[in-house]
This record gives sequence, C-alpha cells and structure tokens, in this order.
Amino acid sequence: MTLDQFQQLRHWHLCHRYDHPLEGRIWSTLVTLWMIGWVGTPTAWLLHWDWTAAATALFVFVPGAYVACRARLHRRGRLRCDWIVALR
Repeated sequence: MTLDQFQQLRHWHLCHRYDHPLEGRIWSTLVTLWMIGWVGTPTAWLLHWDWTAAATALFVFVPGAYVACRARLHRRGRLRCDWIVALR
C-alpha cells in the first residue's frame, strides 16, 4: 500500500464519516496500530523487549493486510466495500 493510497483512503473516510461511521472508526484503529508499530518497535528494541518488538513490528503491516483482505472479499462478492474505488 503506497502513501498515496493511504491518503486517498483517509480522504474517503473523512468525506463519508457520517454515512459510514463504523468504517471510519475501524480505519482510525488500524492507523493507530500502524503508528504503534512504527513508534513501538524501535522503543521496544532499545529496551531489549524482544517479544514486544516482534509484536509491534507486525502492526506496521495491519492497514495493508486489512485493505487486501477487504479487496479480496469485495471481489468474491462476500462483502461490499464502498471505499475500494478510492484506491484506483
């Protein structure tokens, strides 16, 4: 997931925050986990908290994995995803 796509998703969620409030909250949670990954991993590494560093390193990939999962479910017709058009 590129930073442009990240920005496009953020913009879509801001424009549709009243139509899709749950989507916006899920996205805010994912961005929070992403930030925890970027900030928490080096901190845990410096403090020699190996398991915490490994766990927070995985948080860096959460938004991309979520988008990929939602896109796959949308393509299969199992889940409608209105914001998937923002990525094109």
